[in-house]
Amino acid sequence: MPNRHPRPTAKTLNAEVTGRKLILNRLPATLLLMAATLVVSSGGGILLGAACGRWPFRRLDAIISSLSLLGYAIPTFWLAQLAVLFFAIRLGWLPIQGLTEARAENTGWAAVADVGRHLVLPALVLATAEMAFVARVTRSGLLAEKDRDYVRAARAKGAGEMRVIVVHALPNALLPVVTVIGNRLGLLFTYAVATEAVFGWPGLGTLMLSASQSRDRPVLLGLVLLVSVSVVAANLATDLIYGWIDPRARQT
Repeated sequence: MPNRHPRPTAKTLNAEVTGRKLILNRLPATLLLMAATLVVSSGGGILLGAACGRWPFRRLDAIISSLSLLGYAIPTFWLAQLAVLFFAIRLGWLPIQGLTEARAENTGWAAVADVGRHLVLPALVLATAEMAFVARVTRSGLLAEKDRDYVRAARAKGAGEMRVIVVHALPNALLPVVTVIGNRLGLLFTYAVATEAVFGWPGLGTLMLSASQSRDRPVLLGLVLLVSVSVVAANLATDLIYGWIDPRARQT
């Protein structure tokens, strides 16, 4: 009977080793971009959503809600091109592409500042849709929590409105926000592919794009496995953070 599971050849093994090295070399850049995106989108979305929930159905709420809907509706790749044309080409405030300046040999804090300048535009573009979504979820959760009995009891005891929002209502309103942030990690990587392609960011997104064009199967399989493991790890971290925020979840 023919062997249905042939032994891997030297060419196949070399391709797998090369693909593993490519992924490991590109991984730090993508982790840096996604970490900055998560910090900006989570922090900014919670602040904006808390402001809308603190003063609902007013002018500030209408402005933030409209901008959130607009930011969530704009395609990421199109927003990235607009950001390049306006902030990089027309105003010249930020670099266009890459992780560092190719002609400069910066070291120490100068290198950190160079990477930071190149990180601003991709991180802000990638965080726009996520920030809008987090702001909407935070607003909805905060409005629901403001009508609970424990919030009314805190007001009856003489607590100020800001203390009621920050100390009592907002922590409970953040429970669905944590779940949303963890569950959208895989979608964030999908957005990162288009963002990295526009800004020439040397991460896993551009690697996946080039591997798809060249039909490099070992690299594509490695990237799919890495994203799958990352999504599982993010869901596990979400459950742990959920239990830390709400002790009642530890008893279920």
